Amino acid sequence: MSDVVILGSGLGGTSAAYEIKAALGDAHRVTVVGEGRLFSFTPSNPWVGIGWRQPADVQLDAAAAMARHDIAFIDSPASAVRPADNLVVLADGRELRYDYLVVTTGPRLAFDEIPGLGPVDGYTQSVCTTPHATAAWQAYRQFLENPGPVVVGAAQGASCFGPAYEFALILDTDLRRRKLRDRVPMTFVTSEPYIGHMGLGGIGDSRGLLERQLRQRHIKWICNARIDKVEDGSMHVTEADAHGQAQEQHALAFRYAMVIPAFTGVAAVRGIEGLVNPRGFVLIDKHQRNPTFRNVFAAGVCVAIPPVEATPVPTGAPKTGFMIESMVSTLTANIKADIENRPATAEATWNAVCLADMGDSGAAFVALPQIPPRNLTWAKEGKWVHLAKVAFEKYFMHKIRTGNTTPVYEKYVMKALGIARIRPGTGGE
Repeated sequence: MSDVVILGSGLGGTSAAYEIKAALGDAHRVTVVGEGRLFSFTPSNPWVGIGWRQPADVQLDAAAAMARHDIAFIDSPASAVRPADNLVVLADGRELRYDYLVVTTGPRLAFDEIPGLGPVDGYTQSVCTTPHATAAWQAYRQFLENPGPVVVGAAQGASCFGPAYEFALILDTDLRRRKLRDRVPMTFVTSEPYIGHMGLGGIGDSRGLLERQLRQRHIKWICNARIDKVEDGSMHVTEADAHGQAQEQHALAFRYAMVIPAFTGVAAVRGIEGLVNPRGFVLIDKHQRNPTFRNVFAAGVCVAIPPVEATPVPTGAPKTGFMIESMVSTLTANIKADIENRPATAEATWNAVCLADMGDSGAAFVALPQIPPRNLTWAKEGKWVHLAKVAFEKYFMHKIRTGNTTPVYEKYVMKALGIARIRPGTGGE
């Protein structure tokens, strides 16, 4: 019998738990280590931040759902990983030994890298977690009583730009519905070299599409932006030129601000030589396996992926839902192969698929593969994307509630977009 321990109970961790248990069967144990019993559907957090969803709409009891499928759940996060000893130390002092470790922790939110950034010790809101989005909604309710300037964006080193665009456009839609938009000047601040770069070098006409949306909605923007510090009601930003040199200084007044921070790896794995890079992201080979510790696998935002290209202000490469599902299916197949004394052969496709809500419309972006040159690049917009994302939310919540192991993007999203199914290991369409 093998013990598989999964760190993290988000999109990657829950998908990994169900797929691995289904692949290995009752002869092997699967244990999920989470921080709190609740699973949160992270892509819906921008809606929570504006009050279009309540936390209960996007959360469910992951421990109870997994118990129905004989998956153990431990509600205590890892405080340390000792890969040389095949050991995880939990925050409550317990120790877990494993035969295989799957790291799907997601990131640490690096608000501390910019003075005054963040919802706890700073002056900006976040939609990176459902509790943060809930706090953002409370702050937004107060803002509505006395509207004023708004700043939304993504800090230097950020690798998740979609939620920033979504939040800005959803906020615009909500303010127009409330007949308050005329009282709210909006500025979008991003480390991207141009609007629509997305950390991917652009996807199709993402630049033209998103610039048009911002322009039509009277949202100003600053690209190549480095946030120096945030004070109460003021964000200090350096705008760089094409060579990364300071070009202009901005002091942006705001009454409400939401900024996506840079990410790092979580504390439990940071600094472990051979396991992670200097930022704490887990090093993996093409089989989602760590090259040094061969029984450690990883998937999702915690994985080390180099930037798609050098940019004047640092940007990271995003990990979208389709890519995460591909990673999970790949590591599941390779763990099973290792248990059966077969070589690892499965490889993830690492394609990027993003559904971005715009409040009263939406945009879909597809990059196959994520890193150029690509076999397919595609960007479309319309109200159907908004409806597709709503349906996707309901489908994924049902998947987690019932333990359905079918990859959601493969079964639902790609079919909805009219694109051929892409299976792990094929490397293309």
